[in-house]
Amino acid sequence: MPLPLMPKATAVWLVENTALTFEQIGNFCGLHKLEVQAIADGEVATGIIGLNPTMNGQLTVEEIKRCEADTRAHLKMTKTELPLPATRTKGPRYTPVSKRADKPDAILYLVKTYPELMDAQVARLLGTTKDTIAKVREKSHWNTANIKPRNPVLLGLCKQMDLDAAIKKAQRRVAREDKAAGKETNPDTHGETPFKDFDTPETSQKDEPFITFGSSAPSEQQPDLDPEAMKRSMTDD
Repeated sequence: MPLPLMPKATAVWLVENTALTFEQIGNFCGLHKLEVQAIADGEVATGIIGLNPTMNGQLTVEEIKRCEADTRAHLKMTKTELPLPATRTKGPRYTPVSKRADKPDAILYLVKTYPELMDAQVARLLGTTKDTIAKVREKSHWNTANIKPRNPVLLGLCKQMDLDAAIKKAQRRVAREDKAAGKETNPDTHGETPFKDFDTPETSQKDEPFITFGSSAPSEQQPDLDPEAMKRSMTDD
């Protein structure tokens, strides 16, 4: 619901000149009922002069009387036939003159660090043109020798929130393209490395011998050792 012009001034007038409840006035003016009560107690908006909403065509006397008779009713603003002002479209991003020389550095940073970003996204973030982005990428810019990659957030050319949103959008686009091209992860592993059991002879390499511990059968490659003979050889030395 659209709010009236100067909501607090309108609330002051309604408190002083009508028998409407605080909740009705708050709903119409976009205020909390406790704030309207504070206006009535003189704690808030003490220096504000009340604005009569019936004089500027926002309310009618009949509408006020209707709501005074029914405390559960809500005030409805009068529909006007006057043409609404045209909304201004968002123009190109403005960059201060002192920071315009930093744009090529920021472009090089985004192109190298986030190659998934489209030129249109980089142009929207930095307020530059696709032609400039192409020249920086192809190293055909007139100042290529002096261009160094620098973070555009630290340069003050864009906000970190806007950059993160653009990166996430680009990553989703790349994921859709990979999915359409058939580059999907294994659904059984869900992108994780499958488990490999290194304790079984099937998974061990062919060149490595498999040794079974705790076997009752004697090994043919390992001769039996006599402990007494080992003691005698050590004492003879």
